[in-house]
Amino acid sequence: MAAVELRSELETYLRALDIRTVCVEHPEVFTVEAMMPYVKHLVGAHSKNLFLKDKKKGLWLVTALHDRQVNLNDLARKLGCGSGNLRFADEATMLEKLKVTKGCATPFALLCDKQVDVKFVLDSGFVEGGHEMVYFHPMTNTATMGIMPDDFMRFVTATGHEPKILKFE
Repeated sequence: MAAVELRSELETYLRALDIRTVCVEHPEVFTVEAMMPYVKHLVGAHSKNLFLKDKKKGLWLVTALHDRQVNLNDLARKLGCGSGNLRFADEATMLEKLKVTKGCATPFALLCDKQVDVKFVLDSGFVEGGHEMVYFHPMTNTATMGIMPDDFMRFVTATGHEPKILKFE
Protein backbone atom coordinates (compact mmCIF):
# COMPACT_ATOMS: atom_id res chain seq x y z
CA MET A 1 0.00 0.00 0.00
CA ALA A 2 1.37 3.40 -0.93
CA ALA A 3 2.20 6.02 1.68
CA VAL A 4 -0.62 8.25 0.41
CA GLU A 5 -3.17 5.45 0.94
CA LEU A 6 -1.75 4.61 4.36
CA ARG A 7 -1.93 8.23 5.43
CA SER A 8 -5.53 8.44 4.21
CA GLU A 9 -6.39 5.27 6.16
CA LEU A 10 -4.76 6.77 9.27
CA GLU A 11 -6.66 10.05 8.90
CA THR A 12 -9.95 8.16 8.47
CA TYR A 13 -9.20 6.05 11.57
CA LEU A 14 -8.38 9.13 13.65
CA ARG A 15 -11.57 10.87 12.51
CA ALA A 16 -13.58 7.78 13.52
CA LEU A 17 -12.05 8.13 17.00
CA ASP A 18 -12.99 11.83 16.94
CA ILE A 19 -9.33 12.81 17.14
CA ARG A 20 -8.24 16.08 15.58
CA THR A 21 -4.73 16.62 14.29
CA VAL A 22 -2.59 19.28 12.67
CA CYS A 23 -0.25 18.46 9.85
CA VAL A 24 2.76 20.17 8.29
CA GLU A 25 4.02 19.09 4.88
CA HIS A 26 7.79 19.19 4.30
CA PRO A 27 10.41 17.69 2.02
CA GLU A 28 11.23 14.00 2.47
CA VAL A 29 13.50 13.46 5.49
CA PHE A 30 15.27 10.37 6.79
CA THR A 31 16.64 11.63 10.11
CA VAL A 32 15.45 13.75 13.00
CA GLU A 33 18.24 16.22 12.25
CA ALA A 34 16.98 16.67 8.70
CA MET A 35 13.37 17.07 9.89
CA MET A 36 13.86 19.62 12.67
CA PRO A 37 14.39 22.73 10.50
CA TYR A 38 10.91 22.17 9.03
CA VAL A 39 9.09 21.56 12.32
CA LYS A 40 10.99 23.46 15.00
CA HIS A 41 8.28 26.15 14.98
CA LEU A 42 5.74 23.55 16.17
CA VAL A 43 5.53 23.73 19.96
CA GLY A 44 5.41 20.32 21.60
CA ALA A 45 7.25 17.01 21.72
CA HIS A 46 8.91 15.75 18.57
CA SER A 47 9.88 12.12 18.15
CA LYS A 48 12.52 9.77 16.94
CA ASN A 49 11.45 6.21 16.23
CA LEU A 50 13.48 3.02 16.20
CA PHE A 51 12.25 -0.31 14.84
CA LEU A 52 14.19 -3.02 16.66
CA LYS A 53 14.33 -6.77 17.09
CA ASP A 54 15.67 -8.93 19.89
CA LYS A 55 17.45 -12.29 19.66
CA LYS A 56 14.17 -14.15 20.13
CA LYS A 57 12.79 -12.39 17.03
CA GLY A 58 10.58 -10.11 19.13
CA LEU A 59 9.86 -6.78 17.45
CA TRP A 60 9.88 -3.41 19.17
CA LEU A 61 8.89 0.07 18.06
CA VAL A 62 10.62 2.57 20.33
CA THR A 63 9.44 6.17 20.31
CA ALA A 64 11.64 8.64 22.19
CA LEU A 65 11.79 12.40 22.38
CA HIS A 66 13.77 13.64 19.38
CA ASP A 67 16.73 14.85 21.44
CA ARG A 68 17.14 11.76 23.65
CA GLN A 69 20.05 9.38 23.35
CA VAL A 70 18.85 5.78 23.16
CA ASN A 71 21.44 3.27 24.35
CA LEU A 72 20.37 -0.11 22.97
CA ASN A 73 22.20 -2.07 25.68
CA ASP A 74 20.51 -0.10 28.48
CA LEU A 75 17.17 -0.37 26.72
CA ALA A 76 17.56 -4.14 26.30
CA ARG A 77 18.19 -4.49 30.04
CA LYS A 78 15.13 -2.35 30.88
CA LEU A 79 13.00 -4.50 28.57
CA GLY A 80 14.37 -7.77 29.97
CA CYS A 81 16.03 -8.75 26.69
CA GLY A 82 19.54 -8.92 28.13
CA SER A 83 22.37 -6.57 27.24
CA GLY A 84 23.40 -6.60 23.59
CA ASN A 85 20.25 -8.35 22.46
CA LEU A 86 18.56 -5.46 20.65
CA ARG A 87 19.44 -4.43 17.13
CA PHE A 88 17.77 -2.62 14.26
CA ALA A 89 15.27 -4.76 12.38
CA ASP A 90 15.55 -4.91 8.62
CA GLU A 91 13.41 -2.77 6.35
CA ALA A 92 11.59 -5.80 4.88
CA THR A 93 10.29 -6.73 8.35
CA MET A 94 9.22 -3.14 9.01
CA LEU A 95 7.38 -3.09 5.69
CA GLU A 96 5.69 -6.43 6.45
CA LYS A 97 4.59 -5.54 10.00
CA LEU A 98 4.06 -1.76 9.92
CA LYS A 99 3.66 -1.14 6.15
CA VAL A 100 6.24 1.67 6.21
CA THR A 101 9.80 1.94 4.93
CA LYS A 102 13.05 3.42 6.19
CA GLY A 103 12.63 6.95 7.47
CA CYS A 104 8.89 6.48 8.03
CA ALA A 105 8.83 4.52 11.31
CA THR A 106 6.07 6.01 13.42
CA PRO A 107 3.75 4.92 16.22
CA PHE A 108 0.89 5.73 13.84
CA ALA A 109 1.99 2.61 11.91
CA LEU A 110 0.78 0.50 14.84
CA LEU A 111 -2.55 0.81 13.04
CA CYS A 112 -1.16 -1.67 10.47
CA ASP A 113 0.05 -4.19 13.07
CA LYS A 114 -3.29 -6.00 13.26
CA GLN A 115 -1.76 -9.10 14.89
CA VAL A 116 -0.12 -6.93 17.60
CA ASP A 117 3.26 -8.51 16.84
CA VAL A 118 5.17 -5.32 17.60
CA LYS A 119 5.70 -4.24 21.20
CA PHE A 120 5.50 -0.47 21.68
CA VAL A 121 7.92 1.39 23.95
CA LEU A 122 7.17 5.05 24.63
CA ASP A 123 9.38 7.66 26.24
CA SER A 124 7.60 8.89 29.39
CA GLY A 125 8.39 12.44 28.25
CA PHE A 126 5.49 12.27 25.79
CA VAL A 127 2.88 11.65 28.48
CA GLU A 128 4.47 13.32 31.51
CA GLY A 129 6.06 16.33 29.84
CA GLY A 130 3.03 18.61 29.92
CA HIS A 131 3.09 18.97 26.11
CA GLU A 132 0.05 20.38 24.34
CA MET A 133 0.93 18.42 21.21
CA VAL A 134 3.10 15.44 20.29
CA TYR A 135 4.38 15.00 16.74
CA PHE A 136 4.98 11.97 14.52
CA HIS A 137 5.15 11.17 10.81
CA PRO A 138 1.70 10.24 9.44
CA MET A 139 2.96 7.07 7.65
CA THR A 140 5.15 9.17 5.37
CA ASN A 141 8.34 11.13 5.98
CA THR A 142 7.08 14.06 3.91
CA ALA A 143 4.86 15.38 6.70
CA THR A 144 4.65 15.71 10.48
CA MET A 145 1.35 15.28 12.32
CA GLY A 146 0.53 16.76 15.71
CA ILE A 147 -1.92 15.20 18.13
CA MET A 148 -2.80 15.90 21.76
CA PRO A 149 -1.08 13.44 24.15
CA ASP A 150 -4.34 12.02 25.55
CA ASP A 151 -5.67 11.47 22.03
CA PHE A 152 -2.40 9.82 21.06
CA MET A 153 -2.67 7.37 23.97
CA ARG A 154 -6.30 6.69 23.02
CA PHE A 155 -5.16 5.95 19.45
CA VAL A 156 -2.43 3.55 20.63
CA THR A 157 -4.76 1.55 22.86
CA ALA A 158 -7.43 1.49 20.12
CA THR A 159 -4.92 -0.34 17.91
CA GLY A 160 -4.65 -3.07 20.56
CA HIS A 161 -1.17 -2.10 21.73
CA GLU A 162 -0.37 -1.55 25.38
CA PRO A 163 2.56 0.88 25.53
CA LYS A 164 5.47 0.16 27.82
CA ILE A 165 6.34 3.61 29.15
CA LEU A 166 10.00 4.09 30.04
CA LYS A 167 12.02 7.02 31.26
CA PHE A 168 14.79 7.87 28.81
CA GLU A 169 17.57 10.19 29.95
